[in-house]
Amino acid sequence: LGLMASQAMRMSRLIDDLLSLSRVEMRAHLVPRGVVDLNEVAAYVRQTLEPLSKEDRIEITLHRLPSPARIRGDRDEIVQVVQNLLQNAIKYGRPGGQVDVRVERLPGQPGGAGRLSVAVIDDGPGIAPEHLPRLTERFYRVNAASSREKGGTGLGLAIVKHIVLRHRGDLQIASEIGKGSRFTAIFDEAGSEVAKA
Repeated sequence: LGLMASQAMRMSRLIDDLLSLSRVEMRAHLVPRGVVDLNEVAAYVRQTLEPLSKEDRIEITLHRLPSPARIRGDRDEIVQVVQNLLQNAIKYGRPGGQVDVRVERLPGQPGGAGRLSVAVIDDGPGIAPEHLPRLTERFYRVNAASSREKGGTGLGLAIVKHIVLRHRGDLQIASEIGKGSRFTAIFDEAGSEVAKA
């Protein structure tokens, strides 16, 4: 019965993630019209995942910008991006380790909009370079047994990539064995007319 219950939960998570991915893909051509503050989203996600981080004795440190970090976006989807990245850092990072969530302002292109990023950095075991290009593929896992054991479906980073693309952003992944990983979602900053609204 215990095995059946765990498999049923796994199937439920898998279906939820597949539906989530399908919804994002259906709206890929629709540019989000809302306004989202990355400072607020990062703080909200950190607070919601604090019980999970405490189980693994992982300390989450949040670095926010002193001023609003507004982007054009769908709040629920941006929450999902940060949530998936932070959950991964907690699941696959070092027990008793440290995770940093950083909201930063990046230099924009000359004459273009500025850019904002939200990065999740862990001090876990890191990921070998041959895996990095394939991490956002559906069902791709660096270690299938470990991922399944920790409740992973192999779809989290595919969902993140599709949401970031829908927001006309970039997803950057950097990792080194023994030194941890950094996942960064980068978006165009919302224009000054949005800040005044």
